Amino acid sequence: MLAFLVIMTIYRFIFFFHYRGPNRPFSGSAFLLGLRFDAKFISMLGLAILLLCAVPFLNPFKNNKAKSFWTIFLSVIFLITLIFLGADFYHYDYLKQKLNASVLNFLADAGISFNMMRQSYPLVKISIALLLLVWLFAWWQKKTLNRIAGTNVPIVKKKANTFYYIGFFILLGGLTFGKLGQFPLRWSDAFLFADDFKASTALNPFQSFFSTLSFKNSSFDIKKVREDYPVMVNSFGIQHPDSVKLNYERLFNPADTFTKKPNIILVICESFSAYKSSMYGNRLNTTPYFNELCNNGVFFDRCFTPAFGTARGVWATITGIPDVESPSTASRNPGAVDQHTIINNFKEYEHLYFLGGDPTWANIQGLLSNNIDGLKIYSQDNFKAKKVDVWGISDKNLFLEANGILKEKTTPFFAIIQTADNHRPFTIPSEDKAEFNMMNVSDDELKKYGFESNDELNAFRFTDFGYTKFMEAAKKERYFDNTIFVFVGDHGIRGNAADMFPKSWTAQGLTCEHVPLLFYAPKLLAPKRVHEISSQVDILPSIASLAKIPFRNNTFGRNLFDTVAAYSQYKSFLPKQHYAFIIDHDVKTIGLVSDQYYFVKNLKTGKQEFVSVTGNEPVVNDAGTDSIKNNMGNITDAWYETAKYLLLNNKKKN
Repeated sequence: MLAFLVIMTIYRFIFFFHYRGPNRPFSGSAFLLGLRFDAKFISMLGLAILLLCAVPFLNPFKNNKAKSFWTIFLSVIFLITLIFLGADFYHYDYLKQKLNASVLNFLADAGISFNMMRQSYPLVKISIALLLLVWLFAWWQKKTLNRIAGTNVPIVKKKANTFYYIGFFILLGGLTFGKLGQFPLRWSDAFLFADDFKASTALNPFQSFFSTLSFKNSSFDIKKVREDYPVMVNSFGIQHPDSVKLNYERLFNPADTFTKKPNIILVICESFSAYKSSMYGNRLNTTPYFNELCNNGVFFDRCFTPAFGTARGVWATITGIPDVESPSTASRNPGAVDQHTIINNFKEYEHLYFLGGDPTWANIQGLLSNNIDGLKIYSQDNFKAKKVDVWGISDKNLFLEANGILKEKTTPFFAIIQTADNHRPFTIPSEDKAEFNMMNVSDDELKKYGFESNDELNAFRFTDFGYTKFMEAAKKERYFDNTIFVFVGDHGIRGNAADMFPKSWTAQGLTCEHVPLLFYAPKLLAPKRVHEISSQVDILPSIASLAKIPFRNNTFGRNLFDTVAAYSQYKSFLPKQHYAFIIDHDVKTIGLVSDQYYFVKNLKTGKQEFVSVTGNEPVVNDAGTDSIKNNMGNITDAWYETAKYLLLNNKKKN
């Protein structure tokens, strides 16, 4: 194990000093993290040796023939290690990326790929060096085994031997996990440096390769992307189309009329299903306080998330791209870790993220830290409140602790608060039960209004309790009058919404993605309820426009406040009809919602559905509706292909 560690450490020094840019100082933190990544994989090997040697037949000190097995076996592992290190070195030289599973795609054109490598790199010299190193390792390995076997080692009692064995097993198991915490050491931990080269220095090639193995087919059809580009020009309102470079960039420079920039607080609300809330007529009146906020803010009542799932919702909000990665999430794809976000256009702002639990779930912490400049993340270990369940501290305490930090700020801030209580196990903290009035209703009422249990109902109501505590506390602070509060659900929940919406919302599963979207700033925004279709990807362009921040939009999303005078010059570029793209990873469908219709297509069977979202009657088939259906179908395909492309091609600009 020590020999493997030395080889990997030497390689990391070679990698760093060969590829580092001018004037880049040595990074001890990257090497220390790299040591942990190396220890993780070396400990896996150590565990394998420990377990196999428990079998007497394979123990080289109990069976002389096993020495040959271990010499061959470990030499093969050593050769594989050298191949990975060499492949990583030249993969970075070629693509400026750590070795990842996409390299397997070169096997599709193995002959061409081999000739390219042969003509570009000294393969013969590399092969000779590899064989020589493996021969030296095998010689050293055999000699070491014989030396140890010939040593007079004192006999250890069986009880003590068992103690040593268990002790080393636990030690190696801990090193394999990689760190103390709820989640193991992951590739995304390297991107907490917010420096791509430091992350590449730290990452072990085994880690980067196997972490991407399930994403090796994550790609796009460039031919289809180019064919669909004219559709996207119209959909996005692209100002300077370029079908060769595939330019999706839109630059906005609103006139700044603020003497003092407004603060931004974006609240991403866990499982905030629209049909379960008071704003849409749910008779259980689950969110009376939030309903009052909506009556006094700009409330978009037909907002949709592009997909179901918290990680996918956070991804779409931060990047502006629908998460079309399947079956896993885009945040878990190391190839998609480099993303431009409009948040960075808020250059004079302090960037903060508040989460009551562990931020390393779904590799979200790596995505955020690597892409949001100067981001400060506050999580469960930074708060005074105690954890109440697996999701960390309660949302109420999260809001209050965030407020306590924000009230001390003297410069503009862009803060994101992500809630989690409205999620199994539906915990209501004991400290709040006296003030929070629990509700119990019959099973029939629960089912009729979209809930499975009273626990779920009360957890949903507890979110409103948290909003109440937060906003009442914020109103007492000096930052309140100059702050734009934005609330949006991370996703909805599939369920029965027949009492509140046309049947298509339940039958086609729109309840999974339908969420409230509220912009609340009593001193800055006049109240209004907007019925136009909107999407999670529209949030950041809209916030930037309200704050009069110049920004570059390279992905999906539009300014929901595009009637503002500053944007009148771009009015001719904007389509009159607005849509929300939806991908349902569970049933393998993609679709598009308009003010009147929902077009949905099954990715496996190709089956298409076209239903009304305003009534229960089937859509009449005539020339007009056929044209609308075909147009929505074309746009759906174009948005899907473009999302796959942008997921891997929305990189930050230096």
